Amino acid sequence: MIFHRLVYFVAVLFWAAAGLDASAHAQKAVPLSEYGKLPGVELTAISPSGRRVALLTTLKGNRVILMIEDQTKLLSSVAVDDAKVDSIRWAGEDRVLMITRQTTRVGNSYAGNKYELGYARVIPVDENDKGGIVFGNRPKILEILAGRYGVREIDGEYYGFFGAYELVKKNGTRAGYRMGHARPFLYRVNLKSLKTQMVSASARPGFVKDWLIGADGEVVATLTGAYDSGDWQVRNAKGDIVLEGSTPDARVSLVGLGADGTTFIMSDRIGDLEVEWYEAPLATGGERQIFLEDDDVGRAFFDSKTGHYLGYQTSGDEPQLVFLNETLNKNSQRIARTFKAFRTRLTAWSEDYNTVLVRTSGNKDSGTHYSVDLANGKAGAIAYERLAIGPAEVGKISVFEYTANDGTQLDGILTLPPGRQAANLPVVMLPHGGPHSHDTSRFHWWAQAFASRGYAVFQPNFRGSTNRDEAFMQMGYGEWGGKMQSDKSDGLAALAEAGIVDPQRACIVGASYGGYAALVGITLEQDLYQCAVAVAPVSDLTDMYTQDFRSSGRARTTKAALLKQLGPKEGWSDVSPLQHAERADAPIMLIHGKDDTVVPYSHSTKMADKLKDNGKPFELVTLEGEDHWLSLSATRQQMLENAVRWVETHNPAD
Repeated sequence: MIFHRLVYFVAVLFWAAAGLDASAHAQKAVPLSEYGKLPGVELTAISPSGRRVALLTTLKGNRVILMIEDQTKLLSSVAVDDAKVDSIRWAGEDRVLMITRQTTRVGNSYAGNKYELGYARVIPVDENDKGGIVFGNRPKILEILAGRYGVREIDGEYYGFFGAYELVKKNGTRAGYRMGHARPFLYRVNLKSLKTQMVSASARPGFVKDWLIGADGEVVATLTGAYDSGDWQVRNAKGDIVLEGSTPDARVSLVGLGADGTTFIMSDRIGDLEVEWYEAPLATGGERQIFLEDDDVGRAFFDSKTGHYLGYQTSGDEPQLVFLNETLNKNSQRIARTFKAFRTRLTAWSEDYNTVLVRTSGNKDSGTHYSVDLANGKAGAIAYERLAIGPAEVGKISVFEYTANDGTQLDGILTLPPGRQAANLPVVMLPHGGPHSHDTSRFHWWAQAFASRGYAVFQPNFRGSTNRDEAFMQMGYGEWGGKMQSDKSDGLAALAEAGIVDPQRACIVGASYGGYAALVGITLEQDLYQCAVAVAPVSDLTDMYTQDFRSSGRARTTKAALLKQLGPKEGWSDVSPLQHAERADAPIMLIHGKDDTVVPYSHSTKMADKLKDNGKPFELVTLEGEDHWLSLSATRQQMLENAVRWVETHNPAD
């Protein structure tokens, strides 16, 4: 059964906003802009009762937060313009909490002078009600966030818990404030009045703090760690030390509370990777145990109201949902069966778990959001991400398995051009970033854009990817430009052997680490690709190490983590494209956001200079105001149009 009124309401709204005719749109070639722009719906959220839904969407070219009640009633519409929105969630039934980012220049230092700063904004349903920026009217606190620690309901009021930077008086004068230090305090903020209260002091110099908030809004666990030594300890609400240790080559952090709230879950991390999860009691005298030791966890779920652990989703291309609550577990399996033809993600649910928001994408689906009423066995589409890209325009997506030269079993995601036979096709190799990430058989806007122009697209999950176990991920350590790279070319060879692609008509395209791989494919590797497009690429490993180490405050833990991932320093020059620009054997396009805080813009400008000095064909495209994640619609489209132009010029599909 379907929520007919809801489907009709949303479909009419979005078709009208897109200026499209459902009966005619499939007959026209889809413009590249429809792939490159931000999706028509970016985020969804559901209120505790399940009656209200919030959508971050684009209508008639304007990005807005829509708040809808009971399937069809539009409550409010609030413009967000070009804000980089990280998340939205309901705080009760009357307010939405929106978290945004902004790239800001801080100081004039060589490294780390640009930062992505977070902000929180409360948006009331009633435009006459009070809303505003968290910390916005507090002269002694910066508006920017220094961490998010959840939302709790206390005595009928909703409170947000945030890290905050306090200011101090300038030189003892009566007017003006300055930054005291960059060690955050923990604050509690009433999300109705926006009144603030300091809950926990900052860490002392050379240390960092992390907190867990219990269901009652009290701090139940505090982790304190030393930047230099890696020594750490966890204290409970009474101040007793319940766990301590030392992790000199990694970072530790608190993940959440256990299922009944009497334990806490923490992780040892290397870079941005969760290496190992542990669970330990909040009471003294206990020991930590490996958490979910035998399971391949891709995502963990925690109750947004209490912070307690709910369950997890496995990683890989066919993820499974496992919940502790029997009813929720049973219902999640029902959802999985209902949408088994697609890549499915549970995005939010009501407090009683009876109404669930689900996002799907994959074959014949360019991105759809559903509301599922489990109590009544009903489901209905509430939003569409790309109305101009209908089922017929979605290139077929599948998992292609192959074997590397050293016998390692690998796979990747193969996207084929719509309406073309899978034989002797031109190909775009599209390795993911990270490198510790992975691709799945979802609708991938960049891959689908190339497929729509007649190319097979292959996204290899090379060693070092996170689609398998920890051992497979660690196989990538020290293999930048080595086996991680040959895994990609082995994938190209396997596709050619299967008769799917023409290896003489291949280009390599990627972003971040994928951009590095694209540069390596033209410089360190030879005679494989007709061209490369490198978006926000790492061009020199020494530069990357130096910038990351400096921005961490020269922390020993960061140094150890980088050395583990990159391998010995003496080998970095050998696998850095910047040092081998003279070997480039095909045209290279470099595309980079001017406000990139992850891989500085200089990585592309230096590579461009080296290519120019060596008389190699290249083009540098600068994305003004863009960050590392291509967060802005206009510059995403600029990137895609230039990337496709470059590939079509140097490796025509026809």
